[in-house]
Amino acid sequence: MPSTAVDMAEIHVAVAVIRRADTVLIARRPDRVHQGGLLEFPGGKVEPGESVLAALVREIREETGLQLDRHTLQPLIQVRHDYGDKRVLLDVWSTAEVAGEPEGREGQPIGWMPVSQLRDEDFPAANRPILRALRLPATYAITGSIVSFRAGVQRLERQMQTHRPELVLLRAPELSTETYAELAEMALALCARQGSQLMLHGRPDLARHLSDAGLHLPFRQAQALGARPVPATQWFAVSCHNAAEVAHAVAIDADFITLSPVRPTATHPDAEPLGWQAFHELVGGCSRPVYALGGLDEQQLEQAQRQGAQGVAGIRFWW
Repeated sequence: MPSTAVDMAEIHVAVAVIRRADTVLIARRPDRVHQGGLLEFPGGKVEPGESVLAALVREIREETGLQLDRHTLQPLIQVRHDYGDKRVLLDVWSTAEVAGEPEGREGQPIGWMPVSQLRDEDFPAANRPILRALRLPATYAITGSIVSFRAGVQRLERQMQTHRPELVLLRAPELSTETYAELAEMALALCARQGSQLMLHGRPDLARHLSDAGLHLPFRQAQALGARPVPATQWFAVSCHNAAEVAHAVAIDADFITLSPVRPTATHPDAEPLGWQAFHELVGGCSRPVYALGGLDEQQLEQAQRQGAQGVAGIRFWW
C-alpha cells in the first residue's frame, strides 16, 4: 500500500537565515530535487544523533564554504509543512555574523539578495513563514489610551517622530467607529511618510477599505472565522493566549500573532501569566512569527528572541 501523509516520517531540516545589512543569503534548488528550481535558504537535513546547531554549522560549511559560529545563531521560527509527498520541520536560525564569502560548492547558484526583493512565489510553500519573519521588525508598537481624534493625532505624531516604530497597532477602543476611521486615515498617511506599517485593531471592514493597512483581530473576533478576512497582500494578525487559540490563528492563515500575557501586567492584573517556559513551548508549535506581549519592553527583547519570539509587543516602551 502506498505511504500516506499520515504515516510519512517528518524530515527535520536545519535552515540558516544569514543576513548582511539589508540582504540575505539565498540559493537556488537544483532542478532534479524536490521543489527544484525554486529559491531557498541554505541548510540541510539533521542526521540521527546530531544536534540542530551542529547540523547547521556542518551543512553551511559543506554547501557554501562559510564558517558559522554556533554561539551567534539565534532561533527565528519553526515551520511544519505537509507537501503531500513529504512532511518537513524547518528549524530556522538566524545570524548576521559569518566568516568568508559564499560559494556554491554543490553547483548551486548562491548569493546575497535584498530582503525587499524576496517574493513568496519564488520559494517553496514551507518557506513563506520565514519570509514573513524576515519582513517583520523586532518590536510591535501598540498605542495606549486615545480619548479623542485631536489627542490621538498629537500623540501619534510626537511618538512616531521620537521612536520611529516600523510596525504600529492603532488600538484606541475608546473611540467611536467614525472617529477611529478618521484617525486611522491620518495614521496611515503618517506611517507612509515614515515607511512604517499600520495595523488596524478589530476593524475588518475598515481594513478592507484602507488596503495599505493591516488588520489585527482580538481572538474573540478571530474565533468565528474560517479563513483570513483580508487578502494576502495585507498583513493579518491575531491575539492569542493558549495553544488552541494559536492553532486556530494558524488555521485561518494569520501572518503573525501576539502571545500573552508573558508576565503580570497592570492592564490585566487577574490574568495568569504564561511565563517564559510555557511561552517557549507554545512558540515551538506555531509555524508563524510570534510577538511576546504582556509586562514586557525592549529590555526583554533578547530574552524573548532566545525563546523563539519574533520580538516583543507593547505599549509602555514607546507610548
